[in-house]
Amino acid sequence: MGMIVDFENDQNDAVLVPPPNFAMVEDCVFRSSFPTPSNFPFLQTLNLRSIIYLCPEPYPEENLEFLRSQNIRLFQFGIEGKTDVSMPVLKDSIMDALKVLIDVRNHPILVHCKRGKHRTGCLVGCLRKLQNWCLSSVFEEYQRFAGAKSRTTDLTFIEMFDVLSLSQCLYSIIYQYHGSKKRRLLYKDENLQKPRLTSF
Repeated sequence: MGMIVDFENDQNDAVLVPPPNFAMVEDCVFRSSFPTPSNFPFLQTLNLRSIIYLCPEPYPEENLEFLRSQNIRLFQFGIEGKTDVSMPVLKDSIMDALKVLIDVRNHPILVHCKRGKHRTGCLVGCLRKLQNWCLSSVFEEYQRFAGAKSRTTDLTFIEMFDVLSLSQCLYSIIYQYHGSKKRRLLYKDENLQKPRLTSF
């Protein structure tokens, strides 16, 4: 007797599998390791608008096809996965990635590298500094994802990262798009001068 397969119901009953090291960072901000096709149904549930990819390697065609089908924008910042990455290069890439990450027009957004540990951990760690987290909490979060692979060079980079040079730029983005009721990714340091809002 032939077998009849109902693909629609089959898809509805599919188990949703998140990428390894997946977690919510903030409302509409997520982190993970490199997604594979088995993770695509899960990613669909996040209604992503953007992905930040922190590796220099080209994005696989099957992943690009998924992004196109879901109208998801890809931002790639090619950070080498080695421990001896040039600090100025790393700083520039993290700065640029932070500008994309903090801009709520790009949300919901997923940040990932290869394993979701070091490069992703550095970016999230610098975001936490921007949010005025104490350093011990920033390090604890980094180490929770990096585990035994924790790198002192990453922790040093996060500790030395100067968020003040980015603050004014980010303030203008945050307050310009702060029309929603939710307070997203705002600074606790109210001593910095906030830019005056202009209506468009």
